[in-house]
Amino acid sequence: MAAHIYKGQSTNSSNILFTWDGKHLFNGNSTNSSNILYTFDGEYIFKGNSTNSSNVIFTFDGEYLYEGKSTNSSKILNTFDGEYILKGKSTNSSNILFTLDSTYLYKGKSTNSSNIIRTISGNIPRLFLIIL
Repeated sequence: MAAHIYKGQSTNSSNILFTWDGKHLFNGNSTNSSNILYTFDGEYIFKGNSTNSSNVIFTFDGEYLYEGKSTNSSKILNTFDGEYILKGKSTNSSNILFTLDSTYLYKGKSTNSSNIIRTISGNIPRLFLIIL
């Protein structure tokens, strides 16, 4: 079953921004191959449907999101600690960009409903929430 990322707090189908099928992230609600934005193999995020190494745009090791295929610390874009998405490698609270729970993505550190920017239904790799 497809999983979705919605705009804001509503899970109305008209608010579907992205659809995940377990391997591909699609634009909108359609899983037509022409709508594939990214392919994820568990480590690399590829642009489009091709898993050619030249199409690697990000690498994810479970904690850090890196630019490109390198896992050099100088290429760290974001840190994931399970609850927060932080800028760069730092886990300092001043670097918190987003807060995650099982359903929502919040802007900043507050989980106030007014800070909800995305709603997630299903099992979608949370790293997609920041690269979109």
